[in-house]
Amino acid sequence: MKYTDIQNKSDNELSELVSTARENLRAELFKDKISKKASVIRSAKITTARALTEINTRRRNQSVK
Repeated sequence: MKYTDIQNKSDNELSELVSTARENLRAELFKDKISKKASVIRSAKITTARALTEINTRRRNQSVK
């Protein structure tokens, strides 16, 4: 998911996105070594980081105003 897509989401959608990405990451990490997919792990980490970055940016902008 691109950062521009994440910027268009509401706060509730962002928190939902973070929780689902973390669940996917957790599920993938606890699979057998043979069935793990690095691309799924990487994309879940990136999606989580992007969503959390957007949440923190919105919080900082609200406190500045």
